Amino acid sequence: LFISRDWWQWRRLVFFFFQFLFVVTAVVIVFDRRKMVHERNPGTELDMEWVSSVHINLPSMNRRCEQHSVRRSIKMGWQAAWLLRAITCIDLTTLSGDDTESNVKRLCFKAKKPVRPDIIKELGMEGKRVMTGAVCVYPNRVREAVEFLKGTGIPVASVAAGFPAGQTPLKQRLEEIEFAVSEGAGEIDIVLSRNLVLQGKWEEVYEEVKAMRQACGEAHLKTILATGDLGTLDNVYKASLVCMMAGADVIKTSTGKEGVNATFPVALTMLRAIREYHQKTGYKVGFKPAGGIRAAKDSLSWLALMKEELGDDWTKPDLFRIGASSLLGDIERQLYHNAFGRYAASHQLALA
Repeated sequence: LFISRDWWQWRRLVFFFFQFLFVVTAVVIVFDRRKMVHERNPGTELDMEWVSSVHINLPSMNRRCEQHSVRRSIKMGWQAAWLLRAITCIDLTTLSGDDTESNVKRLCFKAKKPVRPDIIKELGMEGKRVMTGAVCVYPNRVREAVEFLKGTGIPVASVAAGFPAGQTPLKQRLEEIEFAVSEGAGEIDIVLSRNLVLQGKWEEVYEEVKAMRQACGEAHLKTILATGDLGTLDNVYKASLVCMMAGADVIKTSTGKEGVNATFPVALTMLRAIREYHQKTGYKVGFKPAGGIRAAKDSLSWLALMKEELGDDWTKPDLFRIGASSLLGDIERQLYHNAFGRYAASHQLALA
């Protein structure tokens, strides 16, 4: 193989080499839906000295996010591989007041077959198990989702603990978690008491999250920070640390009901907290952005951010999820374009 001595040629070759490595790992994760092996975060004692030392350099954080949002572009076949990876990380969600058994059944069917068979065939993925990371519903819809997903290996996630406001008594929030787990939920998305964060009552935040972790039992605990209500990035970082110390398996940006949901500055703050926690304790904690993520290109940006900040392990569904209800439709539309060279009309793709 002839390689030009020109520096730009070398740079292009290195770029395509790393793109190739990511495509290989993307295909592997689509092929193998077995649970990834890493030690679950057991939590630690509350370290107030660590929490109190937090200070965020806001201009630097914003500059890093601006650079990321404008310079990441993935095209052609590479894009299809990244989009397939993104599908495996989606928590396909329905959290509406008018949810019914038929809504949940339709959602579960889409989770099992998120992309049209002819698209899968054209992409060379026929016979492979391309499915979403989980299905997320309210507690009283968990049993239906578990029944519809039986035998697929797709976990059912349930919101709980007074979602979305978290303004109910702790006893009731714990009972709601226990109910969702008893119905078959394998993952629980709880909401943080934002009033305690805003008052700086970190000991109370720690004790509440720790109690919720105990109520989850074997079910994984995803703690929603509701970052749009926390006021400052300092609070976001501190809340992230306290939740991880209390035993959270995943920290999540938003309920999707706040005025401001998943943004890159907030996400980067949480990812740096995850990285610091991992460096100090050795335990890996997952991350889930949610709210306002609707375009396929957004999912690519989130995956790139995870890879750059935390590494390949955090681009897989056991440590990275995207909370979304409409994102899957746009990803399927982009995959259709990649497969057939044209965009599908909206009526040609099944609703999630």
